[in-house]
Amino acid sequence: MARTRVSAPGGAAPPLIAVALISAAALAYEILLMRLFSIILWHHFAYMIISLALLGYGASGAVLTLTQRAVRQRFAPLFCASAAAFGVGAIVCFALAQRVPFNPLEILWDRRQPAYLFAVYLLLLLPFLCAGACVCMALSCWRGMLSRIYSFDILGAGIGSLGVVALLFVLSPADALKVIGALGWVAAAVAWLECAGPKRWPAALLMAAAGLPWLVPPAWVEPAMSPYKELSQTLRIPDARVVAQRSSPLGLVSVVESPRVALRHAPGLSLNASAEPPPQLGVFTDGEGLSALTRFDGRLDSLVHLDQISSALPYHLLHHPRVLVLGAGAGADVLQAHARGARQIDAVELNPQIVDLVRGRFADYAGGLYSGIARVHVAEARGFVAASTQRYDLIQVALLDSFSASSAGLYALSENYLYTVEALQDDLRHLQPGGLLAITRWITLPPRDALKLFAAAVVALERSGVADPGSRLALVRSWKTSTLLVKNGALSGEDIAAIKAFCTARSFDVAFYPGMQPEEANRYNVVEGPDLFDAAVALLGPGREEFLQRYKFNIAPATDDKPHFFHFFKWRALPELWSLKQQGGLPLLEWGYPVLVATLVQAALASLLLIGLPLAWVTWRSARQKDRVPLAGSRGRVLVYFLAIGFGFMFIEIAFIQKFVLFLSHPLYAVAVVLFAFLLFAGIGSRVSTRLQNDKLRHPLAAVALAISGSAALCLALLPWLFQHAMGLPDSARILISAALIAPLALFMGMPFPLGLARVEATDPRLIPWAWGINGCASVTAAVLATLLAIHVGFTAVVVAALVLYGVAAAARP
Repeated sequence: MARTRVSAPGGAAPPLIAVALISAAALAYEILLMRLFSIILWHHFAYMIISLALLGYGASGAVLTLTQRAVRQRFAPLFCASAAAFGVGAIVCFALAQRVPFNPLEILWDRRQPAYLFAVYLLLLLPFLCAGACVCMALSCWRGMLSRIYSFDILGAGIGSLGVVALLFVLSPADALKVIGALGWVAAAVAWLECAGPKRWPAALLMAAAGLPWLVPPAWVEPAMSPYKELSQTLRIPDARVVAQRSSPLGLVSVVESPRVALRHAPGLSLNASAEPPPQLGVFTDGEGLSALTRFDGRLDSLVHLDQISSALPYHLLHHPRVLVLGAGAGADVLQAHARGARQIDAVELNPQIVDLVRGRFADYAGGLYSGIARVHVAEARGFVAASTQRYDLIQVALLDSFSASSAGLYALSENYLYTVEALQDDLRHLQPGGLLAITRWITLPPRDALKLFAAAVVALERSGVADPGSRLALVRSWKTSTLLVKNGALSGEDIAAIKAFCTARSFDVAFYPGMQPEEANRYNVVEGPDLFDAAVALLGPGREEFLQRYKFNIAPATDDKPHFFHFFKWRALPELWSLKQQGGLPLLEWGYPVLVATLVQAALASLLLIGLPLAWVTWRSARQKDRVPLAGSRGRVLVYFLAIGFGFMFIEIAFIQKFVLFLSHPLYAVAVVLFAFLLFAGIGSRVSTRLQNDKLRHPLAAVALAISGSAALCLALLPWLFQHAMGLPDSARILISAALIAPLALFMGMPFPLGLARVEATDPRLIPWAWGINGCASVTAAVLATLLAIHVGFTAVVVAALVLYGVAAAARP
């Protein structure tokens, strides 16, 4: 294809470094907003707000489609103004957005809440509109250098994704926000130096303005936590105060002391208990997930309350076991193991800040819990088990999530690899003969968590070759928690007698054990019917699939390909749940999933507006000026092509981040490594794509689509082998393997956008901003749709859908 190099505005060089800087700042801002709004609200509301705000990229394409002539005439001032506006807006818009009285929990009752939500959308959209405008202006005005500009854009984004994670280890989110705001001013200064001629003093002024964010009062940008989060509620206790706080990309850890009204955290404590817990501190992560840090003075008799909760059951079937605690938190389960005579305790905790607090500042308070009593491993639980060669008598999966958040369905969008069928199989392989896997969950009515876990255990045992899974399972419940036991061997009569005696002494209910009779269920904590027992029998019987289909909530077992354990929502239950609104029935509605669907609808509608309006304008203006109007078929091809590659890129990126969470054994590593590797090698691929834009390769887009399909198929084929054979390698080796595996796929995925944009340039350059906007809108909508599809069909199917989309793009090439 012959290309004409169009001279830039004023004959200046393109602002490549400035494009990279503003892209880095924008992606860092996106990730930081997720962190900030996870503190302020909950994860899935943060996801909804920021997904819609990212439509600012699509909006920038729409705006520039309408103003191309003005941009070409005054490129440098407009670029610098947009970059500086991002620097201001990143801070000011966030400060204003968190002062909007939006409360997602009131959105169905308060008619003002949708308006408040719309105001938050608009405020957070503005910085992304400014950042997107910078990149789009550069692509529009330097039409002979599209691949080079796009490569700097995507490489900058990759650096920003890695940089903000590193930044959050040393700075609070509020201070990181100021750094990102300053980066917008720096990008403006660099852009002036790159393309505005000999005058240097405006650049000096812009660089000096980069210090302005540090003059912003801290109170303006500190995240203001929702009053409905657990930490906010706890701090309403008279004299309760935060005595320690640590921040990192893994969460904001807060330690709370309440000297006047003692904190008492013992989930599901028996109503027969005669001893109260000793003094405790509350440990919260992002204002949720209360974990108790108990004062321990070395006297085991001070811990008798830990024998009065359902998680103590396995210690009545085992004597002096070797124990592995997964998700140790502040150490309540470790103390329980110590109090019940465990001869060895290994504790696994993901967040190093919690470990440092228990081992350091509060070491004396905790009685040396993490420095002498247990061996502590800072790791992701699933990865630790997979890499371990040891076998244990008891593997205890701790109860760490918040009851209020769990019961409201606020974790419905969260992937959790601890409760999948494959995870349970892995746990069982690490048990000694006769060993126990014990998992404690909150009780919800109607039952959800406990049944989904029971179903996963049944399938895990069947896949492990157990002919009679029911002979190895027992389930008990207190008034607030349930504990599932899975034995590596059949439960004996002695085991069953111990289970019955444990429950009788504490007024707990036996929900299932081998040979149990219906009249033995639902004796103490009486509910309408023995739902847990009836469901357990159904899940073990031949009518399991029919029962799963008929049950009002989704309790089908989670798998590694569909790891959304907390997704219980079924659409057919919505009318009944909605009819209970006036009776307080909406807590039964799993909020996360409907919010995700609402986000998808909003993103799709906004995208239609942002894509359709500029096209109508170009067509009308061309007709009015009697200019050449792009053919309808050409416009359709541009639309289909850039929609397809936008959806395809995001589908693969999101699916691979989740796939590599298991291999890298850490969600933070997965996000940082996969996102950086994709963007880095995609940027390189963008530069390489210029070599394909010649007449020798007749169908470069088809060849690239074929290469993407082959690379993705190779990755999917190799990942199971890696999970099985390379999990024990050091972190550095697994990171290098991950990057090497992603590199060829990402390299090819960086080519379709510049190749397509070059074809648009040759056909009708006025459509370049429109193509940019289409791609931006598609990326935002795809991020939401990928999660929705993964919930229903799994991440592998999402990757396959992406490959089909790349095939569509090759067929519809402009």
